[in-house]
Amino acid sequence: MAYAFSLDDVAYLRSDAGRAALSALADLPLTPASRLADVTRAKRVAPDHFAAVLETVLLRRKAAKVAFPDGLFTSDALQQATAHPVAVHRARRFAGRVAHDVTCSIGADLAALPAGSVGSDLDPVRLAMARHNLGDAVPLVRADALRPVSRGTAVLADPARRDASGRRTWRPSDFAPPLDELAATYADRDLAVKCAPGVDFAVAPWADEVELVSLDGQVREACLWTRGLATPGVSRRASVLRSDGPGWTITSAEPDDCGVSEPDAWLVDPDGAVVRAGLVRHYAARHGLAQLDERIAYLTGPTPPPGVRAFRVVEHGHYSEKALRSVLRAHDVGRVEILVRGLDVDPNALRPRLKLSGSAEATVALTRVGRRPVYLLAHAERT
Repeated sequence: MAYAFSLDDVAYLRSDAGRAALSALADLPLTPASRLADVTRAKRVAPDHFAAVLETVLLRRKAAKVAFPDGLFTSDALQQATAHPVAVHRARRFAGRVAHDVTCSIGADLAALPAGSVGSDLDPVRLAMARHNLGDAVPLVRADALRPVSRGTAVLADPARRDASGRRTWRPSDFAPPLDELAATYADRDLAVKCAPGVDFAVAPWADEVELVSLDGQVREACLWTRGLATPGVSRRASVLRSDGPGWTITSAEPDDCGVSEPDAWLVDPDGAVVRAGLVRHYAARHGLAQLDERIAYLTGPTPPPGVRAFRVVEHGHYSEKALRSVLRAHDVGRVEILVRGLDVDPNALRPRLKLSGSAEATVALTRVGRRPVYLLAHAERT
């Protein structure tokens, strides 16, 4: 169970003594094998707050994508905190405006919002941590998100997604605050609500635009935009961000006229944000691709989009374990990446049953075309 910080802990961690303790213990291994030695050393350095110091050292190591290298966090707050590149991307829609982050927690989203923006939260410990993380120039107040304490600002909210027992929940009615109550409270304000990407967006008919965001290939969040923060004519958007280069976006306003085709020279597995936003056909139309099956997200074509990991198709055919084992042996494959869409196949269970012993590497995509299970043997390449 994660450590429960107190206000006294936060005050100590912000003090000269606390900063010295964090510095002195920053090199601890913090492994299961070193636990006893780590605790013993921490008790010598910070006898009254050793647990808070140890937890903070550990959490700082997990906070690489959050904007506060010397920040203070709780475990739950850090798990839900927005990666800084995603927070910066979202904050661009608030440019030139004052925003109110009504669930500011430790301040990860508020740090990216325009100057003059304000934050509030019900949790006094997280507010104290946000004060440390953001500095004294950012206005912070303790307040319930469902009892507005600002007027005229655009609003950002990131409701907690755990139920009363502390377990992660996908039911918007169990969010804190509940999603519909949040939307009703700010029905007359421009509102952005960060959600987990697995939420069923049909439960938020009040959202004018739903955006799915990925970072470095991992789907990070969904954002529900309303009123003046939404893009006119766009109901769904996928934004694909990269730490090492420019990102891109695609929306429901683009054409979706793509065909269905037998496997061509290349197989393309669209970014997860595109898939979850329901924009696979739009992405295919943009890049001159076709679907293998109109209900499956795999795409194919003569040329892959630039800057993606695509798969050069070697051969394809009807899938069975026996047939696939024979094909892989014929190509001397000893190491295989297995991708699956539309079939009930566990790659980790299948791999040892293939009994591979070759020297080559390959990727196998298992899917279905109509009712027919198929395999595609391919080589992954960065285009």
